[in-house]
Amino acid sequence: MRGVIDMSLLQWIHRKRNLVLAVSLALGVAMLSGCGGSGGSGGKGKTNLTIGMTNAPAGFNPLFNPDIVGQFTLRFMYDTLLGMPEPNKFTPQLADSFDTQDNQNFTIKLNEKAKWSDGQPITAEDVVFTLNTIANPSVETTKGSYICMLDGVNNVGKLESGEKIPGLEAKDEHTVVLRTKRPVDPNYIKSMLGFEVYIIPKHVFEKINPADIGTSEAVTKPSVTSGTYKFVDYKTNDHVELASNDEYYKGTPKLKKVFLKVMNGTNLVTELKSGNVQLAAAGGIGVIPIKDLDVLKKDSKLDVKTSPSLNTQYLEINNQNPAFNVKFRRAVTMAINRQQLCDDLYKGTAQLVPTVYTLVSPVYDKSVTPLPFDVEKAKEELAASGFDTSKEITLQVPIGNVLREQSADLIQQNLQAIGLQVKQQKLDFPSVLANAKKGDYEMMLLGYALNADPDYSQYFVPGGGSNFGHTNDAKLTEMMTNAALMTNADERKAAYSEIQTYMRDNQFVVSLYETDQIMAQSKKLKGGIKDFWEGSLDDLYNWHFE
Repeated sequence: MRGVIDMSLLQWIHRKRNLVLAVSLALGVAMLSGCGGSGGSGGKGKTNLTIGMTNAPAGFNPLFNPDIVGQFTLRFMYDTLLGMPEPNKFTPQLADSFDTQDNQNFTIKLNEKAKWSDGQPITAEDVVFTLNTIANPSVETTKGSYICMLDGVNNVGKLESGEKIPGLEAKDEHTVVLRTKRPVDPNYIKSMLGFEVYIIPKHVFEKINPADIGTSEAVTKPSVTSGTYKFVDYKTNDHVELASNDEYYKGTPKLKKVFLKVMNGTNLVTELKSGNVQLAAAGGIGVIPIKDLDVLKKDSKLDVKTSPSLNTQYLEINNQNPAFNVKFRRAVTMAINRQQLCDDLYKGTAQLVPTVYTLVSPVYDKSVTPLPFDVEKAKEELAASGFDTSKEITLQVPIGNVLREQSADLIQQNLQAIGLQVKQQKLDFPSVLANAKKGDYEMMLLGYALNADPDYSQYFVPGGGSNFGHTNDAKLTEMMTNAALMTNADERKAAYSEIQTYMRDNQFVVSLYETDQIMAQSKKLKGGIKDFWEGSLDDLYNWHFE
C-alpha cells in the first residue's frame, strides 16, 4: 500500500510541475507581449490597441477635466453631441442635428439609437440634466465656459438665481431646445457646447449630491458611459484598460480592447519600435523626445509626421500674489530666452508665440509681436516692480515631459541672471494640477491644450474652471466675455486681436512656445491621430489593424 501511495504522490508532483511550467510560460508570453496581450507590431486580426502617453490622467470626471490626458481618455468613454474631425467641421454624434433659424434659439435632435452602456436610452432629459448640473454653483466643473452663452448663466456658465437654465427644455424624448443670451455664431455654440461638453447619464448622477460628484464612484470608476469604449480598470500611473462597447450606436468597435499605457518618452520610443505600443497619443500627451524623432522616421514599420498645433507650453505666475504685479511678470518674460528653448530643445518643432493663441488659431494676429528677450530691460522692469529679490521663488515642475523638465533648468538660469532666487520643485502631474487649482504655488510650468474656437475665458476669467493663474482682471474679463458672444466673424477676429495685444502687454501668463505635435503609429493601424488631434477620435469605432 505504501508503494502505491508513493507512486501516486510522484505522479501528482509530476503533473503539478507540468502545470506550473505551463502557467509560467503563459505568463512569460503575456508579459513579453505588453498590456495589449499581443506582442509585435500587430496585423490583420489583431484586436487590442496599446497607446503610449507620458502623463497619467488626473481623473475620469466628465464635468471636471482640466488636464489634456484626462480629456483624451474621456473621449474614449463619453460621446459629445457633435464630433469635430476638423476645426468647425461638425459630424453627428449623440445629436443627429443642431439647428437654428435665428442664431439664438436652437433645436437639438438626438440619435434615437444612442444608449448608455447599461442599455438605457440616451434622452433629451440627459442633455438637460447635464447642462443644468454644469450650471449648478455647487458643482466643480471645467465646462462652465462652454455653456456661458446660454440665457440665465453668468460668464463662467453658472446660475446666479434659480435651479434650472431658462429656455432649456426637453420637448420630447429626443428633442432639446435652448436659448442663448443673444444671437451667436452657430459654429461657436457647436464647437463649445456641442463638441466640448460630455453628456452624463441622469439616472446615475441624479443620485449623487452635486457637491460630491468629483469624489463619487461614478467618476473614479465610471460604469455607465456612452462612448466607443467602456472603463475596465485603472492602475495608477501605469495604464487605463478599456473594453469595446459592443452596443455602440455607430457600430461595433473593431478593436476589442484599448490600453492607455503611461511611460516616459524614452520607453515610448522603444515600445513603438518593438511594436508593443502601436500609437503615440498626440496633443502633448505622448511626448516623443526630439532626439529620437529621426530614428522613428527611419523605421519602415511606422508612420511619423509633425504638424503645428493649438498646444502651448507656458510659465504660470500666481496672479493672486500682489508681489507678482504686471512689471514683475513682464520682467520674467523678457528674462527668458524663449527662442533658445525652441531652438535648443525642440530643434525646429516649436514656435515662439506672444500669447496663448498659436499660429494655427483662426484668430492669430501676426502683428502682435512677442515681448523681446532683453536682460537689461528685464532688470529695469524688475526694479520698477518693487519685488524683494532676497525672497526665494519656488518653480513647480511636473515630471514626465523630459523637454519641459529641461526647459525648467534654462528658465531657472535665465531668471537668476536678472537677480531672482529660484528653486525647482518637481512633482507628479496630478499634484501640480491640485496645487494650481488651490493657488498653492508661486510659479509652475504647464501646458494648454486649446480649442479651435478662440474663447479661452475658462483659463483667464474669475471662476473659470482652468483659471490656474487665478487671473482677475476686469478689463480682460469684459473683453473675453464680449468677444465670445459676437456673431460677426470679422468683428470677432478683431476683438481677439485686441485681446492678444492686451495679454501680451500684461503677461497674465508667460507663453513660452507652441509645440508641434508629433504623430507616430504603426503602419498597420488604420485610423489614429489626425492633424487636428482633438477630433481624432471621431471615427474611433472604425479603427482596425490590417
